[in-house]
Amino acid sequence: MRRFFAGLAGLQMLAVVTQFFLAASGAFDPAPNDESFQPHRALGGAIVLIAVLVTVVAATARMPGRLIGTSGLVAGLAIAQFVIKGIAAALDGAAGELVFGLHAVNGLAIVAATGMIIRQARQLSRPATQLPTAATPARQAP
Repeated sequence: MRRFFAGLAGLQMLAVVTQFFLAASGAFDPAPNDESFQPHRALGGAIVLIAVLVTVVAATARMPGRLIGTSGLVAGLAIAQFVIKGIAAALDGAAGELVFGLHAVNGLAIVAATGMIIRQARQLSRPATQLPTAATPARQAP
């Protein structure tokens, strides 16, 4: 189950990196904004679902509490992306642009938290190393 969790966390990171690609390609697309950012919006919804699934799997696999919390944090940050966009759209001019800048900063926080999840999940999914016993002497450094 821990390996499945690590693989799911890797899928989450792949989705988040793809999200940055889609945002950049949408920003430089000559099509109108609503059209060019549609794939970015669609993947954003999928990332929320993946993050919730990662959190549920972390809890089911009895991962450490901090890892479960970090997984939940990613889900909350992904939901916050939609809230930030809504608030920015409700504001006019420079205030809306300033608030929308938080969308990118929040995206970086998602990348950082997902990276922490992957690192911890990989450590926990590795088989435990055997400790030297009386029957198997420890290797000595030359």
